[in-house]
Amino acid sequence: MSRSYGQYCGLARALDVVGDRWNLLIVRQLLIAPARYRELLDGLPGVATNLLTDRLRDLQRAGVVERRLAEEASAIVYALTPWGTELREPIDSLIRWSTPLMARGPGDDRFHAEWLIVALRALLSGRAAAQQTSRVGIAVDGRLLQLRATGSGIEVTPHDGGDLDAVVRADASIVLGLAAGALTLDDARGLVEVEGDEAVARLLFEAG
Repeated sequence: MSRSYGQYCGLARALDVVGDRWNLLIVRQLLIAPARYRELLDGLPGVATNLLTDRLRDLQRAGVVERRLAEEASAIVYALTPWGTELREPIDSLIRWSTPLMARGPGDDRFHAEWLIVALRALLSGRAAAQQTSRVGIAVDGRLLQLRATGSGIEVTPHDGGDLDAVVRADASIVLGLAAGALTLDDARGLVEVEGDEAVARLLFEAG
């Protein structure tokens, strides 16, 4: 890497690799899915093209990111290496740690609904949903995600077009508050619209 703290310390050496501005946000995007350069640029509002190129190069050299042929074999995408994927755990922890910082809402900050794929998984970690077959949609800013209870936790993905037991429609700040446990559906009454089986949505957000 171009700069180092020069300390024989695991935290310092980790920050040598991912501590530069934008690096962890690039990892966030690749935790959502492998992405082409243009998709990364679109998902990281505010990053300069030359800086993104530099950061991707540094992360590749460090063994965090790799370039690979897309599944449709028509383009090169960036993806996390197995070692890079291990950053999910510290990123999840940082997202949970950030809950007090998110309470004031977005203000003038930009927001992409796809970022909820990483955030909701982190915030709902450890929730013991009663029905492992339940599927709940989350509709934010015209984007529909789906939450599915599995044996290993809550899976968050873009909606695959299948049937949903319930759909929760709300602003991002409300959805994040529900997922963090800072709000209940009763607290958010009037700010949340629930279509379908509200009991399933309650089990997802309020069980734990």
